[in-house]
Amino acid sequence: MNRGPTLRKAWAWWWGILLAFMLIAGMRLVLPLPFVNEILIFSIYAIGCSFLLGKVGFISFGQPAYLAVGAYATAFYLFYFGTNPYIGILWGLAAGCAAALLVGPLFVRLRSDYFALVNLALAVIVFYLMQKVLAPITKGDNGLWFLTNMTSTPVLDITQPQQFFIFAFLVGLVVWAFYKYLDDTIFGACCLATKINEDKLQFLGYSNFRIRLAAFVIANTTTALAGSLYAVYLGAVSPEITAPSRTADPVIVILLGGVGTLYGPIVGSVAYTGMKDVISKLIGNWEMVIGPLLVIIMLAGEKGIWGTLEPWLKNVLFRRRNTAADDRDEAR
Repeated sequence: MNRGPTLRKAWAWWWGILLAFMLIAGMRLVLPLPFVNEILIFSIYAIGCSFLLGKVGFISFGQPAYLAVGAYATAFYLFYFGTNPYIGILWGLAAGCAAALLVGPLFVRLRSDYFALVNLALAVIVFYLMQKVLAPITKGDNGLWFLTNMTSTPVLDITQPQQFFIFAFLVGLVVWAFYKYLDDTIFGACCLATKINEDKLQFLGYSNFRIRLAAFVIANTTTALAGSLYAVYLGAVSPEITAPSRTADPVIVILLGGVGTLYGPIVGSVAYTGMKDVISKLIGNWEMVIGPLLVIIMLAGEKGIWGTLEPWLKNVLFRRRNTAADDRDEAR
């Protein structure tokens, strides 16, 4: 049995993901652990927003609401009911999926600015609920602190920052493989079709509403997963996680990295987090630097950092691959 073609196909499918995460692992060797952990979680947070905007055409300023749902569901479990962080993460995933299914049928019927505004309103409502209305449960601005409540877990003790990095690294690898798989499926093509020409998609027999709803649930469940990871990593959750001032963060990250690209959220998270940490030490209002830089990147590259670099990298890699193949043919 010739396994050569099968292995080559598997490598062609995985090499980009493996290279991206090998670079993240390399960053761990030279950069502080909290910085790399934040990049991993922020990337998972941003990829759902990137999928909505790049594949479905939904720009969402309400991602902090779904982030807070996952974070608070995990926090409630670990503060009031249990001690196992793995179960807490599962609670966060379930809560994120339930919340997306609850509001999704209403939200996905809206398009363009209306979708963005209604999600922004949801983020403000969730912030007010966590800060004021549910303060007896959420502890208001003081937040829920449960770091000492969590017990050690077998195999990977994710209460330890170093082992949490390994866990988040593996989770990120699975998330990126899942979204790459979606890109290669009919569902991924339908998501793009509902953004470009929904009439033709309906003519082919597909439901625009169902496709948008499925994409909405998938993206925001991923966002809730990032919230759960934040909760376990920090050992605390406060209403600040869904503050109105943070609603544009994931959108800025994907614009920096490249809207709708698979690796844009990683590149954007590295750029955004790095600039925030470096520039904030020099200038108090560091956002004043991010804004003009974002405008320059969008005007120069239109597709963000990764969207601009990707064609050049592919050209270099495939040119080398073709040159090597030609050399083998000549040798034969």
